[in-house]
Amino acid sequence: MQTLCAALVGIMIAASIYLILDRNLIRFIFGLILASNAINLLIFTVGRLDSQRPPLIPNPATAVQGPFANALPQALILTAIVIGFAVVSFAAVLVHRAVDSTGTDDSDDMRSTE
Repeated sequence: MQTLCAALVGIMIAASIYLILDRNLIRFIFGLILASNAINLLIFTVGRLDSQRPPLIPNPATAVQGPFANALPQALILTAIVIGFAVVSFAAVLVHRAVDSTGTDDSDDMRSTE
């Protein structure tokens, strides 16, 4: 399962880099969203998907019985989702303002109109 998630993270990062390097600013926003989601999946994968080891209790301890979840990656991902939403919202407002003032969403055309 971790190999599949790692491959999926690689594909998502590659697609997000492709979208971010495009001249269209709308694709840049979608690339930023995709990169944020890929990083969240990476944090989730690094947090071990193994349900046989307790997350916060040493291996010889037997205090955890039954299903449990690793709380640290979940807290990091929740924080990353909130910060990612704020960054994407700010970037979307900047792109909207740039498109309104220049009349185009192509970054090369924006340089020539200034």
